[in-house]
Amino acid sequence: MALAGAGRKLATSIGVIATTLFGLLALTFIIGRMVPADPVLAILGDTFDQAAYDRVYQSLGLDRPLYVQFFQYVQNIVQLDFGQSNVTKNMVASDLARVFPATLELAILAIFIGTVLGVPLGIVSAVRRGTWVDHLGRVVGLLGHSTPIFWLGTMVILIFYAGLGWIPGGGRIDLYNDGLVDGPTGMLILDAALAGEWEVFASAIHHILAPALLLGYAAMAYLSRMSRSFMLEQLGQEYILTARAKGLAQRPIVWKHAFRNIRVQLLTVVTLAFCGLLDGAVLIETVFGWPGLGQYLTAALFYADMNAVLGSVLLIGLISIVINLLSDIVYRFVDPRTR
Repeated sequence: MALAGAGRKLATSIGVIATTLFGLLALTFIIGRMVPADPVLAILGDTFDQAAYDRVYQSLGLDRPLYVQFFQYVQNIVQLDFGQSNVTKNMVASDLARVFPATLELAILAIFIGTVLGVPLGIVSAVRRGTWVDHLGRVVGLLGHSTPIFWLGTMVILIFYAGLGWIPGGGRIDLYNDGLVDGPTGMLILDAALAGEWEVFASAIHHILAPALLLGYAAMAYLSRMSRSFMLEQLGQEYILTARAKGLAQRPIVWKHAFRNIRVQLLTVVTLAFCGLLDGAVLIETVFGWPGLGQYLTAALFYADMNAVLGSVLLIGLISIVINLLSDIVYRFVDPRTR
């Protein structure tokens, strides 16, 4: 019976993932057809004749019925064929493999900063509700949640780069260190550490610190508010009141009892925050000139490179699905009640 139940759960999960992926494919296809941009013009430019236009139009399959175009699109995506970029003239799949590690590296560091700072801040604010610590934490969270991140990035560049010269102007690494490390992951910090290239490692840290701190601050603002809310809810439960009545100290009440019961909720919001960082990296990468997926997507939108746009959107959606699937698996280890 247990095996049958596990099989049904697995089949249900696979069905949900397949349906979500199919819906994502349909959505990206519809977006690509609704955007008022002519892919033929993006390829030919301003100078062309009607014969050339018709030839490219047919080569792209735009003369076929819409449902035929969709199933051809699905077939190509299944084969990891996202088409060719009109800007770089490379296959979109190779472009994505080149730029995505930079965004992933930035998002991982940012979610680490946001979690390490945001979760304890929210818990302390809840424990000391109504005190100056709580008020300060709420103000910090409100500012991080309401202030546009592109404005913060611009201010950071004006003050710490143009004014004080403390941070680099943009990019992932200094020019004289570029190309010294070509590791398997594409994430410069990890590859430089594995290769023992500590000068490259230091340069990569220097470049990523400012954008990662800004993204991490935005994540911290969200995580601190949610952590405070979760902890306040638990501190008002009867089992907490009973523990206090028995004379149990504040520290074990908070960390051994209340925190244990909000771990699954925290895992959920951290997962959502990480997926949000992959989306929000578009603005911060543009401001800091970070050569990741966000900057690639921005350039593709500017030049109406729909193959690159749809490939980027599809990749972000696929990564979000995978992250949520992994978080569901982790739930089973964190909370035995979900097994």
